[in-house]
Amino acid sequence: MATYVLIPGMCHGGWCYESITDQLRRPGHRVYPLTLTGLAERSHLLTASVNLETHVQDVVRLLVAEDIEDAVLVGHSYGGMVITGAADRVPERIDSLVYLDAVVPRHDDSMWRLVSEQERQWYLDVAKTGYAVPPLPFFDPRATGHPLASLLQSVQLTGDLTRFRRREYVYAASWDGESPFTSFYERLRDDPQWRTHAVDSKHNLMRDAPDELVAILLADR
Repeated sequence: MATYVLIPGMCHGGWCYESITDQLRRPGHRVYPLTLTGLAERSHLLTASVNLETHVQDVVRLLVAEDIEDAVLVGHSYGGMVITGAADRVPERIDSLVYLDAVVPRHDDSMWRLVSEQERQWYLDVAKTGYAVPPLPFFDPRATGHPLASLLQSVQLTGDLTRFRRREYVYAASWDGESPFTSFYERLRDDPQWRTHAVDSKHNLMRDAPDELVAILLADR
């Protein structure tokens, strides 16, 4: 049986994986949909000091506290930054990495560096607090502000992703307009060390293509 640790994207909590958690648990797998510090039910912890390192530590501490080994880390969107950083910190606890329409950073990359000018303008819309990026109007009503510092801080890596048994990228191929994740998909689809999947879905794969997503996650189990 596998252990899945599910990391949301910006402004979302562990609730965003509710459409697939039961399907993963039904065969007996352990599943941990994690809400990062400062978001959703943990939004009362949002301060200007919550950054990418905070979120990496959220994952690392869960892995240690639950004595998880051979974890499958799954990251959606911004969650790609988090799972990359966490896997680098405790590689001995990680089996596989799955990126769901997500960034795949290299050493010293940040969200700010990897996204387009359109996303940067959204990131800077923090007039109310100075540090909380507001959810976009079409997000789920449960979405909450996201810590700006986590988008500006670069990830510090000591190794690369080749040490992990399985690396998968799931690309949402039906964005309205240009997808900011196309470059990652195009970079990885010709790399024999990665498995890539193009799914007829908008960015929220968990909501729009849950069955296809579960099939991919369970493919080699």
